Amino acid sequence: MLPTVLEEALAPYLDGPLRHCMPVGGGCIAHASRIETDTSRYFLKWAKHPIGDAFLAEADGLDLLRAAGSSLVIPQVLAVKAPDPIVPGFLLLEWIDSGGMTDAFWEKLGGGLAALHRNLADSYGADADNFIGQLPQHNTRTERWPDFFRNCRLEPQVKLARERNLWQASWDKPLDILYNRLDDLLPERPEASLLHGDLWSGNIMVTSAGMAALIDPAAYYGHRETDLAMSELFGGFQRRFYSAYNEAWPLDPAYSDRRDVYNLYHLLNHLNHFGPGYAGSVVSILRRFAR
Repeated sequence: MLPTVLEEALAPYLDGPLRHCMPVGGGCIAHASRIETDTSRYFLKWAKHPIGDAFLAEADGLDLLRAAGSSLVIPQVLAVKAPDPIVPGFLLLEWIDSGGMTDAFWEKLGGGLAALHRNLADSYGADADNFIGQLPQHNTRTERWPDFFRNCRLEPQVKLARERNLWQASWDKPLDILYNRLDDLLPERPEASLLHGDLWSGNIMVTSAGMAALIDPAAYYGHRETDLAMSELFGGFQRRFYSAYNEAWPLDPAYSDRRDVYNLYHLLNHLNHFGPGYAGSVVSILRRFAR
């Protein structure tokens, strides 16, 4: 059941009295529930400070993706509130019934993501910072992509790893070499595409109508290859997804050379979230690009 103060805060946004509340998957960080009135169903995430602090930024990201006009289904934000000392923060979304992941789904996801990436900006970043998981994600507007990736992606995670005693002194030299090579490894001014920002299998779903949907974004404008790289980090998506994406907007042949640089950001984020189990993957990438 929901806390009484949360039920009271939700009441103005529902189309009737709340009748049922059932926990659902996806609540590894925040609580996640399906709530029902007599006539409607909703998806609800809720949490106290500090986890609930991320809901406003998540709502902004969903609104940004939804406004992009791609074929991807993005759940509509119905209400959002930051936590206060009495009421937990919450994010109320439309409920989306799920279906099975067919070959057609993967093709729709690939083509839809390419269309999403066609939404371009004049610089990298976003108008506000947001979150990657539970951790802050810096989105300071930047003109050069290598500068943005170093200053807003890698360096904040490295700094946090140092503060948490997860960084090893032997990583300093390879990191410096990687930083010095970024101008050669990364394009200076690729298209600044609208990105999901955290594109792994847990953040995609198929609707009951077979459409591809995206949830839990960490949205900003950046090099589109970063979304593709993240999709490959933990086992990858089906080949039909990558084929459909490349048919809609072919990737540069050098993408495979940059993929691990981009995924270093997410591995550092996992190191900071979950601890030294990710240290081996981090150092492997650092050493590869320090040669």
